[in-house]
Amino acid sequence: MELKKILVRAPNWLGDAVVSLPALRAVRARFPKAHLAALARSGVADLYRRETCCDQVIVCRKGRRWRVARELRAQGFDCAILLPNSFDAALVAWLARIPRRIGYARDRRGWLLTDAVAPPLGGETPPHERFYYMELLWRAGMLEELPAMETIELSHVEQAREAGAALFRQMGLEGPVIGLSPGAQNSRAKQWMPEGFTEAAVRLAGELEAAVALFGSEAERELAQGIAEAVRRAGYPVLNLAGETSLERFIELAAACRVFLTNDSGAMHVAAATGVPTVAIFGPTIVEATGPVSARARVVREPVECSPCMLRDCPIDHRCMRRITAERVAQAARELLE
Repeated sequence: MELKKILVRAPNWLGDAVVSLPALRAVRARFPKAHLAALARSGVADLYRRETCCDQVIVCRKGRRWRVARELRAQGFDCAILLPNSFDAALVAWLARIPRRIGYARDRRGWLLTDAVAPPLGGETPPHERFYYMELLWRAGMLEELPAMETIELSHVEQAREAGAALFRQMGLEGPVIGLSPGAQNSRAKQWMPEGFTEAAVRLAGELEAAVALFGSEAERELAQGIAEAVRRAGYPVLNLAGETSLERFIELAAACRVFLTNDSGAMHVAAATGVPTVAIFGPTIVEATGPVSARARVVREPVECSPCMLRDCPIDHRCMRRITAERVAQAARELLE
């Protein structure tokens, strides 16, 4: 099977995009001479632009499937690999008349695919999401064996770290920086208490003689601002960058942090994939499925009887998060920094 132009439809969410990277790299290794393009939403496109395995990144904007399909058709792709399970992803590839369309037979889209792959049943693959994407390639006959995938690291990490350090200096932060990502998109239940982030950051800032930088979306800016003000009152330099960085800039700044404290989120996966010591606070979600894939990451979790519940809002007292102390998070960070 020889392919000259391959399109990979990327996942829509940042965390999923990070854990999809081993699959893209496996396609590149299998077809080293092919032109490999990633079709990605604007919110994750910057991630793929950094990757050496991608020759091209095509931005797919929501609601513009006909325009995207015409563009893809004009480029003459031989094959489309659809990592998301959505009907829309398959429809665009079908409208683009790409001859081979590979994806899991989900969301009633099997008739749009040439290779409608049966999704793995529970227990057939390891639980982490990165194996789900790789399994698609193997079941479609594109891989002879599955790689180990013990860690995930972004391309050009050292260049990103240098660029991030220069950006911090431009913003007036000369020494070590503690990164905080206190939000979690579309899930309040995944968010650790703001006062926990504040206390852990203040403890570490005092020990490391460090500043603090907060990251997040525009919708999380108010949350981050409350933490920033509390850190400032404690006497430490702090920047609230929530809503003010592109993904490209966030990758660089996260890479330049001394340590990163975060909920289960896309920011967690990015920070871990830059190799920065990352402490991930888990509550209602499944660590084995969505945990950070890095030897320099640690998960802090309180094993309460109702977790993991996978709910977006806690219907009781949020005990899975409230019982996690700032000292436990700070200690996890210290252990990573030893």
